[in-house]
Amino acid sequence: MIGGSAVEHTTGLSREVLFGLYRQMVQIRRCEEQLARAHAAGLIPGACHTYVGEEAVAAGVCAHLRPEDSIFSTHRGHGHALAKGVPPRALIAELFGRATGCSRGRGGSMHLFAPEVGLLGTSGIVGPSILLAVGAAYGYRILRQDRVSVAFFGDGASNNGAFHEGVNLAVIWKLPVLFVCENNQYATEVPFATVAGNPNIAERGRAYGISSQRLDGNDVIAVYAAAGEAVRRARAGEGPTLLECLTYRTRPHSEGMRDVGYRTREEIEAWRARCPIKTLRARLLADGLATEAELDRIEAEIQGAIDEAVAFATNSPWPDPTTAAAHVYSQEEGPCAS
Repeated sequence: MIGGSAVEHTTGLSREVLFGLYRQMVQIRRCEEQLARAHAAGLIPGACHTYVGEEAVAAGVCAHLRPEDSIFSTHRGHGHALAKGVPPRALIAELFGRATGCSRGRGGSMHLFAPEVGLLGTSGIVGPSILLAVGAAYGYRILRQDRVSVAFFGDGASNNGAFHEGVNLAVIWKLPVLFVCENNQYATEVPFATVAGNPNIAERGRAYGISSQRLDGNDVIAVYAAAGEAVRRARAGEGPTLLECLTYRTRPHSEGMRDVGYRTREEIEAWRARCPIKTLRARLLADGLATEAELDRIEAEIQGAIDEAVAFATNSPWPDPTTAAAHVYSQEEGPCAS
């Protein structure tokens, strides 16, 4: 969780919080850019769905979470993993298939798992993050634990039955869960507006009686503020919240896939101009909250850490083939063990 400061500025947030948000977004961007290069070089087996352009959502939401709070994510989960506390070296090593990865080299890009920081899994299947987060929140309520769960999902998942079932149950039981829809306009390469009778997902939530808000997902300050209130409500027993964050991925759906054809280059460039990192940087400079040198230093430090993480992953061992069956079956002794 990003710490605060007694001194506040025109944004209403402390300099420490703003710098923390900037640092987190830059870390996600630099890591994803490196992973895209690694995939192109053949260093990453399988798919690689990057989070470039959507960094404000993960940074703004996870800044309010504690290590014991849980998040559940999708095939596009690298940014969520980093924002929740997975070290870049553990993420990159995982995509490289190395034993030092957060899933011991067994999960790859779409199956990241780090329970020690509250990342309880990413999945390439559309929609399960919603039901898993509801289940976790139900457990927290039954055990009377001061914990919150978060489901990150895309616009396409809102057409899945899991969305309607999960939101409805969370409202009925007033569960401490956040539903964070990253509406990046496309379900793979299908424009969401063409497959949704009502493409306003926040309005769908209101039909179930859930507190819902549609916001600019590229404005990290707006996301941070909305998520802060949602987490507060969840911890206070006031029930779930649905945040629809309008954003955009500026790279292909998955590395190696086409970038245009289903969308125009002009559209991509228009969204690149709304880059959440550039937007916050410009605001910090305009408000006199940071200097170019300070922000450049942050970016250089992060790039150095990413370079070190790549070296770590490259030099890490492959998983031992003799451990292929590890974690598949229970090793506990008992009447059912065989």
